[in-house]
Amino acid sequence: MRAAVVDQLGRPPLMTGRDEPAVLEDHVVLDVLAAPITPLDLLCATGTSYFGSPATPYVPGVQGIGTVGGRAVWFPTVAGMAAGDGSMAEKALARQQDLVFLPDDVPPVVMAALGLSAVAAHMALTWRGELSPGECVIVLGCGAVGQTAIQLARAAGAGRVVAAARSEAGRERAKRAGADAVIALDADDLAGQFREAAPDADLVLDPLFGPPAAAAAQALRPGGRWVNLGGSAGETCPITSSVLRSRSLRLSGYTNNELSPQQRSEAISTIAHLAARGALGVDHEVVPLADVADAWRRQSEGATRGRIVLVPR
Repeated sequence: MRAAVVDQLGRPPLMTGRDEPAVLEDHVVLDVLAAPITPLDLLCATGTSYFGSPATPYVPGVQGIGTVGGRAVWFPTVAGMAAGDGSMAEKALARQQDLVFLPDDVPPVVMAALGLSAVAAHMALTWRGELSPGECVIVLGCGAVGQTAIQLARAAGAGRVVAAARSEAGRERAKRAGADAVIALDADDLAGQFREAAPDADLVLDPLFGPPAAAAAQALRPGGRWVNLGGSAGETCPITSSVLRSRSLRLSGYTNNELSPQQRSEAISTIAHLAARGALGVDHEVVPLADVADAWRRQSEGATRGRIVLVPR
């Protein structure tokens, strides 16, 4: 079969031939329909993730959409995190218990583009962030997580959603996703901008950390919640103790790795039904698997129109 293979860490995968996966106990072989290139895929292939350096060669792809028995499913893999191949191939191996069967009318590419980024946004808002109808939410960044978080906050009944992004393209995505107000992260007096746009905010959804999160936290009401699920703007955050204490803020961390299989399955199902109705989507590009090397470079450099989704055919 055709597959994208990482032969050397730190280099893009190359298209090559590879044996079809052998069937293992409690596993199934799927025909792959779509496989996204995610930040986790890029990180694992550098050999610098906290999972350690993966053995090469291997097929990347930590998630995908495939078919088994004629039905479409979402599936995860351990590619790059443990021994085993992933979704960026014509066929992939997945554990039977990890499969999430999808509605017949959900577009496979759209669901692949959403995937675990949408799971993170959904669970960080509802489970960790305890979002209630009518509340005001600040969403930092407008990549795949931020873009879906804006839409999901709306679906959960948020009363006001304020987004913030650094690039003009990101701010345009936030507007299209339904944000009530959009702030430029390079604006002067960023904390003041947040306080003006979202006075007494209830929740900050934060994939960025760093200075943007410190500024947004100053708009939170007493007892407000701040959920961090990334550090793309900095691994440290210049928040003062007085801001945290004077407002009794609740700061929580979130990772998809803490979800139980049932939680993850339920989140995927919720996302899939929203996507099937056209109520949830994320900017993406569809690229043939044969062009994986160029697609990988562009995704790592941010030179794309959103999440790249590879399709074998």
